[in-house]
Amino acid sequence: MNSETLSLDQYEAGTSLWADAWIRLRRNKLAIFGLIVLVCVTFLCLITPWIAPYGYEEQNLALGASGPSAQHWLGTDTLGRDLLTRILYGGRVSLMVGLIATAVALIIGVTYGAVAGYAGGRVDTVMMRLVDIIYALPFMIFIVLLMVVFGRSLFLLFLAIGAVEWLTMARIVRGQVQTLKQLEFVEAAQSIGLPQRTIIWRHIIPNALGPVIVYTTLTIPNVMLLEAFLSFLSLGIQPPQSSWGVLISLGVESMEEYPWLLIFPGLVLSLVLFSLNFLGDGLRDALDVRASKD
Repeated sequence: MNSETLSLDQYEAGTSLWADAWIRLRRNKLAIFGLIVLVCVTFLCLITPWIAPYGYEEQNLALGASGPSAQHWLGTDTLGRDLLTRILYGGRVSLMVGLIATAVALIIGVTYGAVAGYAGGRVDTVMMRLVDIIYALPFMIFIVLLMVVFGRSLFLLFLAIGAVEWLTMARIVRGQVQTLKQLEFVEAAQSIGLPQRTIIWRHIIPNALGPVIVYTTLTIPNVMLLEAFLSFLSLGIQPPQSSWGVLISLGVESMEEYPWLLIFPGLVLSLVLFSLNFLGDGLRDALDVRASKD
């Protein structure tokens, strides 16, 4: 063997884009903190029925609104209901709204943007002008109209929020597709006669997942904040269901007499929103294809 020839184990093992992204993400302490917080909060909300200290609607009118104590760690509301229990149950609704409404926006936005970007020409122009028109419509009027016509329901809330959050996603995906469709691997797929649908879903969209994942993590807090705003205006979650937005709305009504009813739900919502934004920023940096290896 030639002395200049290197054995296989002397070569540096190659790593994939996702492996490199995970390595860079782990170095971002704020992103990892956000991920840990989200996992812990989600886990606690999922197991709420088994760990909640009191029933969701269990009232103690004689107790009324009382501050934090050994029996009620975060205090009780005006009806004597344990605030910690209601925050945990409200988190199930808020997180579900954030995830499902974002999923609706993701499906619509990715599909719409991919078709517009790949088709190009007049099709792209018409599709994106439609996006501009929808952008110009006040989303609150759109949601209120849906509530008036179809009635208030949790399922309708998912669709209504998702229907106004997909627009930016469509623009992001369109821009990525317009860049990717000029690359060699797409031209090779076209040259062998693959259907356009196959090229879009199996070759282009997987390579555009980086920006999509990043924007998805940033959409979830936007959706949760929008739900909280709608609930604050009594247009969102309706009693007896509850969410963090509903609890904050109720806390505002009595914040001078019972400030803990606003402080604790507000702190939990803020912590989750900050964690999602930290994670989104970390993913943006980790999935930056221009980042060089160490």
